[in-house]
Amino acid sequence: MKDIVLKAYVNVHIWRARLLSEEGQDLIEYSLVIALIAFAAVVGMQSVATAISNAFTKIGTKMSTYTS
Repeated sequence: MKDIVLKAYVNVHIWRARLLSEEGQDLIEYSLVIALIAFAAVVGMQSVATAISNAFTKIGTKMSTYTS
């Protein structure tokens, strides 16, 4: 009986130490930063893609004007 109580006591303290541990916080913070950068890149790339598309349209229009 004494061994069972001692094992239970040790297990409770091991789980408590794991719950209070701060080791995983860095990984979560880095993941959030990466997600924010990825979101900003996607939003930024949409405007860049629009600008590139407009530039090629203008070039195409001018080339068709000069070749006809």
